Amino acid sequence: MKDVDIENIIKENSRRLSALSEVYDPVSGEGCYGKERLLLSLSDAPIPRQYIPVKMAQESTLIQQLLCTSSIGEYVSSVLEYPDEEPIREQVWEKIVETRIRYDFEFWAAMFVEIKDKQSDSDIPFVLNRPQRRLLAAFEQMREQERPIRVILLKARQWGGSTLVQIYMAWIQLVHRRNWNSVICAHLKDSAANIKGMYAKLLERYPPWLLGTDEPVKFHPYERSVNTSVIKQTGCRVTIGSAETPESIRGADAVMAHLSEVAFWPRTRQKSPEQLIRSVCGSVALLPYSVVVLESTANGTGNYFHRECERAKRGESDKQFLFVPWYEIEMYSSPIADYEAFIEAMDDYEHFLWEQGATLEAIHWYRQKRREYPEHADMMAEYPSDDVEAFTYSGERVFDVKQVQRLRKNCIDPEFVGEVYGRASHGKEALEDLKFSAEPGGLLAVWSMPADEHNVRDRYVTVVDIGGRSTKADYSVIVVFDRYWMMFGGVPEIVAQWRGHTDHDLLAWKAVQIASFYHRSLLVIESNTLETENTDGEHSEYILDTIASVYDRLYARATAGQIRENLPTRWGFHMNRSTKTLIINHQINMLRENGYIERDLLACYEHDVFEKKPNGSFGAMDGHHDDVLITRCIGNYVCYTEPLPAFVAEREKKKENPGMPVSEASF
Repeated sequence: MKDVDIENIIKENSRRLSALSEVYDPVSGEGCYGKERLLLSLSDAPIPRQYIPVKMAQESTLIQQLLCTSSIGEYVSSVLEYPDEEPIREQVWEKIVETRIRYDFEFWAAMFVEIKDKQSDSDIPFVLNRPQRRLLAAFEQMREQERPIRVILLKARQWGGSTLVQIYMAWIQLVHRRNWNSVICAHLKDSAANIKGMYAKLLERYPPWLLGTDEPVKFHPYERSVNTSVIKQTGCRVTIGSAETPESIRGADAVMAHLSEVAFWPRTRQKSPEQLIRSVCGSVALLPYSVVVLESTANGTGNYFHRECERAKRGESDKQFLFVPWYEIEMYSSPIADYEAFIEAMDDYEHFLWEQGATLEAIHWYRQKRREYPEHADMMAEYPSDDVEAFTYSGERVFDVKQVQRLRKNCIDPEFVGEVYGRASHGKEALEDLKFSAEPGGLLAVWSMPADEHNVRDRYVTVVDIGGRSTKADYSVIVVFDRYWMMFGGVPEIVAQWRGHTDHDLLAWKAVQIASFYHRSLLVIESNTLETENTDGEHSEYILDTIASVYDRLYARATAGQIRENLPTRWGFHMNRSTKTLIINHQINMLRENGYIERDLLACYEHDVFEKKPNGSFGAMDGHHDDVLITRCIGNYVCYTEPLPAFVAEREKKKENPGMPVSEASF
């Protein structure tokens, strides 16, 4: 058991429980969004004490005048100078409500929206739970700043995220905007219809006077469309569709889009989630009160939704990422009889939950629930504590999801982007006058330039994975490892990477240039593609022997038998079932032991989508690449199996890096 301060844990738990039990009353406004609220006290109002948003008081003359009075009656008689009569007081109260609902979503929802309670199956006022209030805060911050509302929501179990999204959009259509069209698109049409059904129920019970009419509020068919309805009082249209039938939502002229369970949208040859979302959201204008929300439970890694969540987390997307862990959901809690005994029995994962912010009561619930699952991974998939657990791939992924996430922590944007050039693109002159040229759109990303001093032998290793020529083929990748800190017990790190498509002979020369630029580093070329292709005469013997004639730091392999028989050198790293398993197992160890420093987020992503196939082979999930990952597997293996780098004597430095013997490895 960990050494823990039980007394302080119990004290902190009391503080967490107190924070969870703070007053929340959306009708009075206590505990609602916006900490700076004003008390509006009107003794004869249906709600005598209201904590209202500050902006409401700043912008409304009515509210400013009411703040100077003690009752609606006083306002009627002293400000309006009307007789203090009930019908007039009712009209003033309605004006107060009409004003407040424009500024206070939580009040509007609690007063005029009912939802089905999942526990009792009865209709109850829509009072937001804690996770819903977190999501609302994200929406409101964007709205108040007059920014387009853009969110990508990773859901954990059912806490009503989709419900809040749709009701918030309804609030905009019923309170704030006219002719403001929306789209609801789910993975299945029935799911989209259910979301719209919740909206229809809201309208049936919505007071017509809030829209200045006596006519009942409801959906009406729009121009005989079976997928589009209109609210006549506001002119707002709502269109539903699904990823199965995307034609129904194209050209919907929407400024709000609710895209549900995106992780489950199918990918086929004719359509993809990306194409469908572009067709829906492409016309959504970048305006205040425009809304695009992608929400889904997780469905493994590598799919469109996972990639978009990762982009949002990195700040590369227009959307704000939001995830709510299970322990923030009120229902997941269980009382504890003996705190001291419970804390003493906590395992490492439960301590992790505590450090994440869970209460002891929530951890107690988790401990009990966990017994239902034969594997802890199954429990984590159903009740994720963070977004990494949520995306745990249910198939036979190769690399541990948390270790991949840890790998991401060192990823940063490159310092430079460009290309390395010599006097020519191939041949001996390609290695003369090598220089780096910073160029927008260049294919070489550089995190660290070559060290100024040439005082370390075997410092750099350059690895090449050969892809195809066309833009639809696998990429070719050239990566450079810096092994400097391995001399002091440290680990190698990625310092440069070229990724693109080109002819294989030009790729080989590009690799030689980059390897030479990095202190004539050992050049390791994965040779399978060259050895198996039979087109254009580009065989490995031709290409690799050609570059070996001018670059003597080329990695070579030789079996014991070949050495005894004095057979010709075979250049490159040959990937077969045996060697691939070897380097993948080595890479698994690298992640577990923090064995290298990654800089490129794409490499982390390729770790996420790498799996063991049913036939026992390894590769990327369908539709994804593993070319960057393979360079890491080969490179890390070579970095740890080759002799360590070492400082060179002063007289050796003056020789300007003479040719070094080629490396040999046995498989």
